[in-house]
Amino acid sequence: MPQFLILLSLYVVIGSVVVMVVARRKQTQEEYFVGGRTLGWIVTALTYAATTYSAFMMVGLVGLSYGTGVGAMIFELAYLVATVIILSIYGRKIWRLGRDNGFVSPMEMFAERYGKLTEGLGAVVAFVALIPYASVQVIGLALVFSTYGIGFVAGVTIATIIIFIWVFLGGLRGVAITDALQGLFMMLVAVLVLWWTGSEFGGFELSTFPNKVWTPVFFINLTLPWCFFALTNPQVVQRLFIIRNESGIRNMIILFAAFGLAYTLIVCFIGFGAKFGTIQGIFPAIQDRDTVTVELIGRIGAYLSLPLALSIIFASVSTSNSIILTLSSMMTRDVFRMRTSMIVGRIFTFVMTLLVFVFSLSRPDYLVELSVASSRILLVFVPLYFGLFHWKRGGVFAGVLTVAGGAVLAIVLNVLGLPLGSVYTFAGIFVLYFVGVFIDSLIGKKSV
Repeated sequence: MPQFLILLSLYVVIGSVVVMVVARRKQTQEEYFVGGRTLGWIVTALTYAATTYSAFMMVGLVGLSYGTGVGAMIFELAYLVATVIILSIYGRKIWRLGRDNGFVSPMEMFAERYGKLTEGLGAVVAFVALIPYASVQVIGLALVFSTYGIGFVAGVTIATIIIFIWVFLGGLRGVAITDALQGLFMMLVAVLVLWWTGSEFGGFELSTFPNKVWTPVFFINLTLPWCFFALTNPQVVQRLFIIRNESGIRNMIILFAAFGLAYTLIVCFIGFGAKFGTIQGIFPAIQDRDTVTVELIGRIGAYLSLPLALSIIFASVSTSNSIILTLSSMMTRDVFRMRTSMIVGRIFTFVMTLLVFVFSLSRPDYLVELSVASSRILLVFVPLYFGLFHWKRGGVFAGVLTVAGGAVLAIVLNVLGLPLGSVYTFAGIFVLYFVGVFIDSLIGKKSV
């Protein structure tokens, strides 16, 4: 406990020094939310990776791998492959849109084509979906803190304070720099934990695919929204605005892909190793799979358990920072139309952080399922990108009907818990989009 608190304090102090140095720069909205568009490809790739690979990985995916076998790894690798393809096709296009038009919020890309109402509704839908996703990070942190005798509420409070201070002071540039350092630390610790797991338990149990959990229907339902993460989640789309040069996008994608592949395999095999340990009778059978990593932390020596706990903190803080910054930029610019005021931006930073804190206290579901549910709502943005880059038809009705109607549809289907809810959501959203395009063509308005 004392060692953990000392390391946690050092982490907070060092990170705070970094963001305070960054905060000395003149903070316009462009600087605060997208780092002045001047970050290099290495920092961009690492902040993209740290934003993507959060507590979902070292807590949620370790547990999913432990509980369900190799299907968990296939599920996450499907996401990685889809993300690399999407970035390769759309990365430069999104970067150019942001650079040429001075976009700061991802929703601003939709305003000219689909109207300002769509822009504002998109920000609201992202808010509804991403507050639960950000809470996943805080919940993961609180679970780690509990290993060191810190209660869940106290853990949520500490995590929220750290997140708020760094976002409030440093903005995107401070977050990106700390992300890069944290991403490297996360990878190093994961390698060491995998080595320990293999040595301690003597093997890996992958189970089979499909199995009683990973049926084809369950796999499709869970994977579909995840495969479009790079387009649907505004916090990663906004990362494409920050890179300095278009020529660096290719290198950024390659570095992210290498990081993602290595980290995914390592994290999954940690879960497989723990499962093998259970089969051998040297690791307890875990019912709540989100606590597998917590159990590992309790068994690994302090020399590695403390860095592992810190790596989860790093991942959680980086993702939460990014989500809160992006939500703040959207509420400031897309909903309240304040394109210059930094005071409003920082006020929303506080409000978003407070909402994440409140939602986290409820701990509503398993981390993986909660993350996927959020991504399912965000599927409403896929048809808008399709129209933006591949089809010239459709305007305000297509935008509003897709975003508003699609979000309601996604929430209803999620509540109903249909076996192929993600497929029905995806198909229904495109139906709404084409109906909107038809209405636009009837009234002769293709844009507003």
